Amino acid sequence: MGKRIISQARGHGSLSYRVRKKAFKHKIKYPMHEGEALIMDLIHSAGHSAPLLKIKAGNEIAFLPAFDGAIVGEKIVINATEAKPGNIMMLKNVPTTTSIYNIEINPGDGGKMIRTAGSSATVFKRLDNNKIIVLMPNKKELVLPGDNRVMVGVIAGGGKNLKPFMKAGVKWFQMKARNKLWPRTSAVKMNAVDHPFGSGRGKRIKPKIAKRNAPPGARVGHIRPRRTGREKR
Repeated sequence: MGKRIISQARGHGSLSYRVRKKAFKHKIKYPMHEGEALIMDLIHSAGHSAPLLKIKAGNEIAFLPAFDGAIVGEKIVINATEAKPGNIMMLKNVPTTTSIYNIEINPGDGGKMIRTAGSSATVFKRLDNNKIIVLMPNKKELVLPGDNRVMVGVIAGGGKNLKPFMKAGVKWFQMKARNKLWPRTSAVKMNAVDHPFGSGRGKRIKPKIAKRNAPPGARVGHIRPRRTGREKR
């Protein structure tokens, strides 16, 4: 008798496949207060790849991704007019070619994009109707409202992936902190009862495009892509 395959078990949810709430206890959002804010501390968060800033703006405490060069005791400006690293600005007020991160998708959502260590986007071009084109790290252009808030600079922690783990145990604890599935086993190495790609007598790779009406246990691989292959430009 086979067991529930990993894609089913993860979808069902259990203590083995559930994010630890403690890892994400620091919620990233922009403070409502405007003016100067004091950097109180730099925090290591298990749920984020970059260190976090603990800032105090008026009577409000907020957590934001740290910028490269942040110093405890330094002050940043919320709703600033000067594009200084760490300042929080409206996208429409940021000069072109400026590096930005923690970008809002919609005004007021607190920042949803460009939040990983060492990453940043670039203000590319201004359009009519209060629209701004932002050049993302993957070189794709994104049109966003000018009223979205962003942070100026590059996120701290760049190069963190250049340091090797050296031991499998260190990697295991790193993945356990976020409750990620690791180590991962290739589906074709499993038995036929454990996965649709299993067995194969010689490990012949099976088609990896699932049927559109396949049941949850068989919806593995590419879920009916509109097209496959390299994108042509």
